[in-house]
Amino acid sequence: MTTQEFWDRHAATFDDEPDHGLRDPLVRAAWARLLLPLVPAASSVVDLGCGTGSLSVLLAEAGHDVHGLDLSAQMVNAARAKASSAGVAVEFVVGDAAHPPWAEAFDVVLARHVLWALPDPAAALAAWVSLLRPGGVLLLVEGRWSTGAGLTSAQTRSLVLGVRAEAEVTALTSEDLWGRPIEDERYLLVSRR
Repeated sequence: MTTQEFWDRHAATFDDEPDHGLRDPLVRAAWARLLLPLVPAASSVVDLGCGTGSLSVLLAEAGHDVHGLDLSAQMVNAARAKASSAGVAVEFVVGDAAHPPWAEAFDVVLARHVLWALPDPAAALAAWVSLLRPGGVLLLVEGRWSTGAGLTSAQTRSLVLGVRAEAEVTALTSEDLWGRPIEDERYLLVSRR
């Protein structure tokens, strides 16, 4: 089974996880409190590995020009339906997050739980940084899960410092973000330069 087929199969139930679907108002509010202050007003944002588009829609509802990319056509279809239902315009395309189809065009590059799954995270980060306008913000939500998968915050910080001058890490331990207690490492990395 290919990676695309795997995610296509999981698209219908992806939003059942509280932090994926953001259906719970407390979880949705927690993600809004976390991300919205980090995104400059009226920004152009690309959400790489957007899944069903929950964060894309959250940012579009806040007035940002959002573009989402996911490898799974089924995830993109769900994201389009979610944006339509919310009454916001988001451009969603099917594509590989490691090789985004755009040139430099964005104020913010956002990726949640994507970097760890890519075969060459350093090359992906270089591609992502090339999408940013001067002064652009890189926002990464990652983790090292109890299964052993993922990247530690130190690993991600080191990777980002290979392509940027700054990498601020904040632990994401609040149950409100995940809809349940967590026992593994989850974090936000912000790079503004």
